Amino acid sequence: MTTIRLPTAQPPGTVLGAAPQAVESADAYRATGGYGGALGPEELLAHLADSGLRGRGGAGFPAAVKLSSVRGRGGSPVVVANGEEGEPGSAKDRWLLRARPHLVLDGLARAAAVTGAVRGFVYLSDPAAGESVRRALAEHPPPLPVEVVETGHTYVAGEETAVVRRIDGGPALPTAKPPRPFERGVGGAPTLVSNVETLARIALTATRPGLRRAIAHSTLVTLSGGPAAPVLTEVPYGIPLRRLAARYGAPDAAGALMGGLFGGLVDARALDLPLEPGALTAAGTALGCGAIRFLAPGGCPVTTAADAAAHLAAESARQCGVCVSGTAAVGKALYGLAAGTAGPDTADSLLRWSQGLTGRGACGLLDAAAGIAGSLLRSFPGLVRSHLAAPCPVCADATPEDGSRRLTVAVPGVASPFTAASDIPVPALKGTP
Repeated sequence: MTTIRLPTAQPPGTVLGAAPQAVESADAYRATGGYGGALGPEELLAHLADSGLRGRGGAGFPAAVKLSSVRGRGGSPVVVANGEEGEPGSAKDRWLLRARPHLVLDGLARAAAVTGAVRGFVYLSDPAAGESVRRALAEHPPPLPVEVVETGHTYVAGEETAVVRRIDGGPALPTAKPPRPFERGVGGAPTLVSNVETLARIALTATRPGLRRAIAHSTLVTLSGGPAAPVLTEVPYGIPLRRLAARYGAPDAAGALMGGLFGGLVDARALDLPLEPGALTAAGTALGCGAIRFLAPGGCPVTTAADAAAHLAAESARQCGVCVSGTAAVGKALYGLAAGTAGPDTADSLLRWSQGLTGRGACGLLDAAAGIAGSLLRSFPGLVRSHLAAPCPVCADATPEDGSRRLTVAVPGVASPFTAASDIPVPALKGTP
């Protein structure tokens, strides 16, 4: 399995920091202003609202609004650093918890101060990240009790109600909404569930308020799919996707799979879009978790769509009947397209499901499956028509390196066939500087 590449030293005020290849100690973090700064909770909240910082977990909700929703509910609030990234192809959260746990814990403590929280949790599935966070907690105990909770790695385990359910001792599976965690979360208390990159940017804002807009308008992205190894990097909003592809080593990309799986497929023309949440949403795609897999010019997007849908079907929590049947139907239809066995009504069925399944599940998994189908029809209509007319030789040759067939209909208990953008391991980091 390919190991992700990390960039070299970055300027102050970036999440990647001065030593991306190393684990940051408490002393090193304090030396750069960490755990310091004179901003009180009210002033920090105002700075976050002014900067326009949005969450980096996928939904992109305004951070200041999310903090305020918990802050105003009284009781004994809880804050959770969510580092369980279920989207394939994303490595940013694991890297942050391994390399910069103090930055995340600083952000968690500041979120606790804003919300009035009395307890904190760091929620993750990567054992190495768990060890790093526990060492950081011992090095610099936070001003409130913080517990590390580990879970199994699944697509739905990071959904906010699944996070609450797991911390409360249950399975990491989504629950019906309402209530949402900010209303009733861990132990019944108002709960802020915040992505670890969001918390890192809150901490940076607190220590460098003059850079708050730059902090809010840059993001971590995991780039994959090209001839080079995947790379984790930090870029400003507004950079064209095409420039990112060229910088990564895929200047001739035929498009991309955006936001892990949540942003769907886009064609080569969409690579002229700026990497900016509003612009991407307006174009029918999404930044999501920041995982972008570029499509090779000689590949077939139908294969990518079939693999992605099969992965989602395999990862279904199997709690909602509509999700089980819907993801299976989308997966089988896309498999049929790729395998050359699709019926003449397949495109019509995919269009109907892409429009009718969104919002009907307890979490976003069904939405992602519907989005994959809709984005394929929207971005590559000619390819869909050609696949209905005759088998595709590119899809027929789509075989992983181990020689096993990747295009198989997913069933419970079978490993995900989505190998093209599968879980990317973060390299072993150097010792504490």
